[in-house]
Amino acid sequence: MSASQADRATRSPGVDLRVEVGSLSLQNPIIAASGTFGYGIEFAHLVDLNKLGGIVVKGLSIQPKMGNPAPRMCETTGGMLNSIGLQNVGVKGFIVEKLPKLRPYRVPIIANVFGETTAEYVEVIRILEDAEGVAAYELNISCPNVEHGGVEYSTDPSLTAEVVGAARKAATRPLWVKVSPAIGIIRLIAKEAENYGADALVVANTYPALCIDAHNRRSRIGSTTGGLSGAAVKPITVRLVNELSRVIRIPIIGLGGIETPTDVAEYMLAGASAVEVGTAHFADPRASEKLVEGLEKWCRDENLSEISSLRGALQTDQPRKDTKC
Repeated sequence: MSASQADRATRSPGVDLRVEVGSLSLQNPIIAASGTFGYGIEFAHLVDLNKLGGIVVKGLSIQPKMGNPAPRMCETTGGMLNSIGLQNVGVKGFIVEKLPKLRPYRVPIIANVFGETTAEYVEVIRILEDAEGVAAYELNISCPNVEHGGVEYSTDPSLTAEVVGAARKAATRPLWVKVSPAIGIIRLIAKEAENYGADALVVANTYPALCIDAHNRRSRIGSTTGGLSGAAVKPITVRLVNELSRVIRIPIIGLGGIETPTDVAEYMLAGASAVEVGTAHFADPRASEKLVEGLEKWCRDENLSEISSLRGALQTDQPRKDTKC
């Protein structure tokens, strides 16, 4: 045996980073989250898009949206507050301007969808159904329903059932539902989403928050309140993932404060099948790609051959029930 053959024979076996989210197969569990990675193509000169598990594009509405007044973001302890206002080119603009540039890449493209009425959600999906190159839909239900006095879909089980059921009838592709971290009723929302046709849950959207500039006595962002994201929310969201993994059967995608391979492992141990990376992209546009590379090394260091074996493997000496620290 030659030296090179001996080296190959003693080299540790490769790590299998593949995961399944329902019927959708991903080469690894790292997905770029909506709103933090543009439409994906803007990062192509910095990031090898083909190395990612998936890309969720900016939220798409029927008509283009200009978004909220500036300032739209501010840094907080352990994270950031944002209120972008779902600025986007509109679903038809996405199909014409963005999607053709994404098709040459092997990475699955997930279209984030939102609306102010159930009919708008359905119409965006209907338009996307005729477009080639979309692997799944992510339904952002943290939006106010103008037909019900501005109540958010994700805070009312009946509205969740309504919009998910209507979207399911319109969609032939996998349907992921992105829920709000409404901790008091999140189980009810999750069960309704599952019952009415969701193929997976994304847990969770940003946390409602307010940052004040004490010197001028005004909010630090133009829309007064916004959504908190980043490392500060991770322990809370990991707990939500674990809680929901015990009451629903469909896959969960964890989202919130993921910066390191260990963060990914924590979410998967809690019950997530995959994760989405968001705020980390503002500090490093290559955060998702680096996480893929780091996760493989982490698995080797842990003598783990298949990343999927982490899912739901949290060990505890206590009965499985909710407790307070």
